[in-house]
Amino acid sequence: MSTLTRTEASQASSARNKKRLTAFLFVVPLLIFILLSFVAPIASMLWRSVHHPTVATLIPLTLSELQRWDGKTVPDQQTLNVFAQELHSLAKVRESGKLAEEINRASAGMSSVVKSTARKISRLDSQQLAQQGGEILLKSHRKWSRPDIWFAIQRAGKPYTYDYYLTALDLELDQEHGIQVREDTQIYLQLYSKTLSMALVITIFCALLGYPLAYYLARLPENRANLLLVLVLLPFWTSLLVRTTAWIALLQTNGVINSFLLGIGVISQPFEMLYTSFATVVAMTHILLPFMILPLYSVMRGIDPSYLRAALSLGARPIPAFARIYFPMTLPGLSAGALLVFIISVGYYITPALVGGTDGQMISNIIAFHMQRSNNWELAAALGSLLLALILLLYWLYDRFVGASNIKLG
Repeated sequence: MSTLTRTEASQASSARNKKRLTAFLFVVPLLIFILLSFVAPIASMLWRSVHHPTVATLIPLTLSELQRWDGKTVPDQQTLNVFAQELHSLAKVRESGKLAEEINRASAGMSSVVKSTARKISRLDSQQLAQQGGEILLKSHRKWSRPDIWFAIQRAGKPYTYDYYLTALDLELDQEHGIQVREDTQIYLQLYSKTLSMALVITIFCALLGYPLAYYLARLPENRANLLLVLVLLPFWTSLLVRTTAWIALLQTNGVINSFLLGIGVISQPFEMLYTSFATVVAMTHILLPFMILPLYSVMRGIDPSYLRAALSLGARPIPAFARIYFPMTLPGLSAGALLVFIISVGYYITPALVGGTDGQMISNIIAFHMQRSNNWELAAALGSLLLALILLLYWLYDRFVGASNIKLG
């Protein structure tokens, strides 16, 4: 009897394990998709923001010589000769431009200096380099006599660095004073502040427009509400590029809005609406509005209207009854919509690039610039990592004071 019981238990355990394995195999494609499309890109971005071995690969001997440099004066003659020899070798294989680009990132204005010096040194033979390379290097340009230039080269030669995060925060590492705020304009911090303020304004506008519409849809009969809900979902069936281009046609100087206002005599000259922050806010509010309406509608549809009628029958006035009874029950949908709109708008790229111009740019446009034009992927990765950290911080604050468990999408 006991043997039969153990056999049945073994068979039951085997059946459970088989079901678990089958369920896991169904989930494996989703896990692979998440790993390849989400985890791997983020891990690669975080890695590239701190790992940059290009300079260490180009001039390894010079960086080895700079380890015994005191950092206060020009490096000794041996170090200068070694750098001249490595610069000569790079010029022969046409890699000096890459070194010039890297050093220019560490110290602005050094690209032309490195390239011109490489052209002069490339004419020398090996014997001249060994004997006079350092002297010719110092004579080629006065910047080679500045200790801060060699300090910048030494910093750029470290394979693992946090310098790109300093740049992304408008900070710099000074040889004498350590980390300090940049003396020039605060480019990136201003862009972060501008991005957050624009995202907040877009979220507020979406809430002001979406809440009444969701309330109206929730009070309609189901068949009419579904018909109007199709109109809310209609933008999702249209290309984002087409919607953005339509706003360009509406907002440009000779566009539909200005032509209409001029035609009815409201204005005497057209407004400059396109390529401004106003254009970015208007276009993105239109594009992200469904993300606010859908969570609100799904929550409002589940609220029993008898609660509000009971409050009114007990003597409450409409506005206080709405504020104290109905509105708190819609907060899960409102918070979900606000979180969706805010997070999406912070990282938006296409719409600000097309309708925002210089005035309506957001941090995503600068990240794209460093990836596509300046080819500074490390700085772009640092900016993206800080944006990711900012989003996680905002989500943590939301969970701390509101509670992520209160989010409801329907």
